[in-house]
Formats: sequence, C-alpha cells, structure tokens
Amino acid sequence: MKRWISFLIAATLVVLLPQVFVESPLYARVVSISGICLLLWITEVVPPFVPTLLLWCLVPFFLAPIDGRFALPNVLAWAADPVLALFFGGFALGVAAGRSGLDARLADLAIRASGTSYRKFLLIIILITAFFSMWISNIAAAALVFGFLAPIISKFDEDHLLRRTLLIGVALGANIGGIATPIGTGSNAMAIAAISPVQPISFLSWMAFAFPLTVGMLLISYLLLIWRTGKGDGEWAKRLAPVFVPRKETLGSGALNRVVFILILTGTAALWLTEPFHGIPSAVVAIGSAAVLFGSRTLGAKDLLRIDWSTLILIAGGITLGRLLE
Repeated sequence: MKRWISFLIAATLVVLLPQVFVESPLYARVVSISGICLLLWITEVVPPFVPTLLLWCLVPFFLAPIDGRFALPNVLAWAADPVLALFFGGFALGVAAGRSGLDARLADLAIRASGTSYRKFLLIIILITAFFSMWISNIAAAALVFGFLAPIISKFDEDHLLRRTLLIGVALGANIGGIATPIGTGSNAMAIAAISPVQPISFLSWMAFAFPLTVGMLLISYLLLIWRTGKGDGEWAKRLAPVFVPRKETLGSGALNRVVFILILTGTAALWLTEPFHGIPSAVVAIGSAAVLFGSRTLGAKDLLRIDWSTLILIAGGITLGRLLE
C-alpha cells in the first residue's frame, strides 16, 4: 500500500511539472510518459512488462496527434529490434536445457568433482552458472541451477552461512557471466540496440571486450566469498554424506534428447562466435536454433509457454523508451 501511495504522489508530480515548466508540448509529454514508465519499473507496483505495454499505448495516443512519427506502427517498429530475436533463441535454449535433464547431470558432476570440498563445489557452481548465463541468459541460468541445487540446499537451515553463500554464488555467477555475451542479460541487448546505428557490434566483438572482464570479476567474487565463509568442508561433508548415486542410463529418449540439445547448443554457439567469418547475423542464428529445437521435437508446443515472454517484453520496452528519448 505504501508503494502505491508513493507511486501516486510521484506520478502526479511527473505528469504535472513538465506541463508547467517545459515549453514544448511534445517534450513535456515525452518527459511525463517516460517518467511514468520509469516509476512503474522502479517501484514494481505492477509486473515489469506492464510499463512496456503502457508505453506502446501512451506514445501514439498523446504524441501522434502532435507529430505523425509517433504513430503506433512506428512505435512498434522501434521495439522490433534484432536483439529480441537473439534473446528469444537464448530463452529457447534455456528451456531445452531443463527439458533435456542436463541440470540433473550437472548436479551429479559438481558433487563428484568437488568431493567433500565446499570451496571446490562453490567454484564449480559459480562457473556452471556463469557458463549457462553466457548462452541462455542470466535469468534462465539462475533458474536452471537453482533447480538442481534445491535438494542440496534443503539440507541446510535457511540462515546457514554455507547455504546463503551458495545462493549468492549463483546470483554472482549469473549476473557476472551474463556480461560476457550479448544474450547474457537484457541490459546488453539495450546497449547494443542503442549503439548499433553508430557502430555495429558483432557477437565476437562484444565478447572480446566483455569476456576478460567477466573472468576477472568472477575470480574476485569467488575469493571474497571464500574469505567470508572459510573452508566449511567439515560441515559440508557431514550434511552431504549421502552423495548422489551414479545413474545407469541407456541411450533412451532422455539421453538422446540431451545429446541432441548439446549438439544444437554447440552449433549455435559456434555460429555466434564465427559471425565475422560467415556473415550470418547472430539474431538469424538464434531464430534458426529455436526452429531446430522445435523441429527436432527437443521442445514441444507447450514449451513455447515456458519461454520468458515477460522479460522479452521488458527488453522491448527499454528499447522503445530509448528510441522515444532520442
């Protein structure tokens, strides 16, 4: 309730003040519309995709009568940026990763590789999260890793230091790993969309700048977490005495889907990284990857509903707001 009251007070000021102090009616309305949407995003009184829908409604309604450039077709054209296709492909890969059972296999691998060492397990989890965040977005990566960590963290109390450190490690791995590639997080998409008219940015050129930064930040984050928690190996070994039992699995549908998914993921990443050589835009590769996922039955029609449409609309809203201010 307090958030709604704060929002209403701020929204009233944002709507009225520009009309009084800004001479141009067009600029005054742009400031008011942008301010309302930003307030909705900051206060979170509504779901994060709602301001985007409101933006698409308010701009043509209030600005098109003043200037035809703000008509609905033009506004929607601003949002139809290739980075949305890039993210759609990344989200489809994220859904396929969960469907293929790869998350459970990674949990087995992490526990066996780390043994009784909490520090090793934490490092492996951070690296796994960061790797997936690079290719399927930070949100999807965090959801994927949290899924297979659930039975592990359930062995610890909610306020246990090792549990909290592990969860923070996932958050850091997802957010920092998302810096490394254009599809890692929506902020990257908005930055690329804003810069592209002046300087086109390929998938590889972004990584050349961002990947070394990501590696350095991950290393510093891991060292800080270890410094905060200490070794923790004794407590870790005691809580995880019943280690996951290896599963004997024949090449059935589950294993086959996993192999198909890994091949698609590898091929997609390879095409993204070699974009300067073959010239196929990364957004086209992403759409093709999604088509192969659905066409090979790795994903079904119901899986289309599991794609994070809310975040896609949120990114579209950020791009639209940037174009509006320009």
